[in-house]
Amino acid sequence: MKNPFNKEVYLERRHAKDFGVRGDFFRDQTAIIHSMPFRRLKHKTQVFFDPENDHVCTRIEHVLHVATIAATICKGLNAFGWDMDIDMAYAIGLGHDLGHTPFGHAGESALQKKLGDKFCFMHELNSYRIVEYLSNHGKGLNLTFGVKDGIICHNGEKDDKYLKPADKPNDLDSIKNRCCMPSSYEGCVMRFSDKIAYLGRDIEDALIAEFIKKEDIPEDVRKELGSTNGEIINTLVADMIVYSADKEVIGFSDEKFELMTKLKKFNYTHIYNHPELERYNRFCHQIISNLFDHFSELHDKLKNDFKKYDESPIKTERAFGHYAESMHPFYENEKADTARIVTDYIAGMTDYYALESMKQITIPAPIAFRR
Repeated sequence: MKNPFNKEVYLERRHAKDFGVRGDFFRDQTAIIHSMPFRRLKHKTQVFFDPENDHVCTRIEHVLHVATIAATICKGLNAFGWDMDIDMAYAIGLGHDLGHTPFGHAGESALQKKLGDKFCFMHELNSYRIVEYLSNHGKGLNLTFGVKDGIICHNGEKDDKYLKPADKPNDLDSIKNRCCMPSSYEGCVMRFSDKIAYLGRDIEDALIAEFIKKEDIPEDVRKELGSTNGEIINTLVADMIVYSADKEVIGFSDEKFELMTKLKKFNYTHIYNHPELERYNRFCHQIISNLFDHFSELHDKLKNDFKKYDESPIKTERAFGHYAESMHPFYENEKADTARIVTDYIAGMTDYYALESMKQITIPAPIAFRR
């Protein structure tokens, strides 16, 4: 099975360039890995906030899981005669969550609440915005269309049984919601890989946090899918390869899809909506809200008088000024307002930096005595 459009469609970039021995999609992988937004993922929440345990999943581990799962599925389908580009699927996996806020989905919903109807903030849209426009001080990463398309259409929350690429290549700049299908089979695979990656991994972390016990997992799920991350991944990946091998869609068998949906409902009830996480969510909303108000007020006051930012005794205000100055040509060309600039800045923060910024704007620095 081949993709519905000519290969040239997926290889198109904003700026044409020959990447020699690396090839186009492997080049995209390296561009993503070397980017600042990717590096910050190691200090961004996946599900559990600021874990005091080095073995609990962070956002960077999640994207690596997704990339390897997507590549494995593509390899499996190629063994059945498909024509999947493994490097393309891997690159989409690496880049799909670059737009996530600090504190995971709690931070995302907090930003949207502050924005109201100004514009729609979704991490998928923001991931595309980062790779296409914001990285490299407003120059972007110059990725291929195929990778950018997979990133912006990666919604792993919807309960799809199977997926098929869009009827025509997506106009990426016009996408404003989660309704678009990827333009490639690799994008479809990665969209499923996102869900496969987080369902089992979140079970493992919930066991470490003692939110659940292994026997709490529905018996048929444990028996047919598995009770560890590795077992669940292996079962769902194998099912997807076998089910999709002789079809024109990527998907799951009826049996495994029903069990996966049951596991997802279990995770929402016992993990994502756990009272302890709900308590953290409230703190995260308050932090994001306060940061948004503070930086918005600061920007409205100083605008583009960047020397004024450097006069601030608060380090995070000076950092915001440096960011606004470095991005000024881009924002001026975009005609971005305060809400857009502040949203970009906060969304790029790690959990730690958001907490540290909150500390700086609410607790005065100690008075320095000469002796």
